[in-house]
Amino acid sequence: MTDDLARPGRRAALSAVARSLVVSSGLVLAYYLLPMDTPLNGGTVTGLVLGLLAVTALFLWQVRTIARSPNPELRAVESLAAVLPLFVLLFATSYFLLERSTPGSFTEPLTRTDALYFTLTVVSTVGFGDITAATETARVMTMIQIVGGILLVGIAARVVVRAVEAGRHRRDSESG
Repeated sequence: MTDDLARPGRRAALSAVARSLVVSSGLVLAYYLLPMDTPLNGGTVTGLVLGLLAVTALFLWQVRTIARSPNPELRAVESLAAVLPLFVLLFATSYFLLERSTPGSFTEPLTRTDALYFTLTVVSTVGFGDITAATETARVMTMIQIVGGILLVGIAARVVVRAVEAGRHRRDSESG
């Protein structure tokens, strides 16, 4: 009987991990498969801004679902598995398109993998220095990513933790 009570938790955890992997993998797969023939111009910059607004809206919606979830901890993991890769891939796409439209924007030409690598070194604050922003536009975009990353890690992490706490409190008050 005790084993039966533990299974739904395990099942829910495995399901959350599986969904997280599928979402993250799907986003990376889309990044590599979607055509990116448009150079970075006013329309693609608008796309970046709209993309950042969409990531923010997705994050706020995810916070709400975390607080209302019967398993807020698992929902938080799933939420971060969607928001973080989307943020990273949005900037990787922007850097890739910028390099295509303005060659020399970075210290070396960027493939999709190079753009993703650069984005991850910036967001993780590792900054190996092998690829750097060489033009003012590339530097501005990188600064926006740095600020966005700080906000995502600092403020968003705190908001997610509070949503998990609210979800636990709601769940505990409903069950007892």
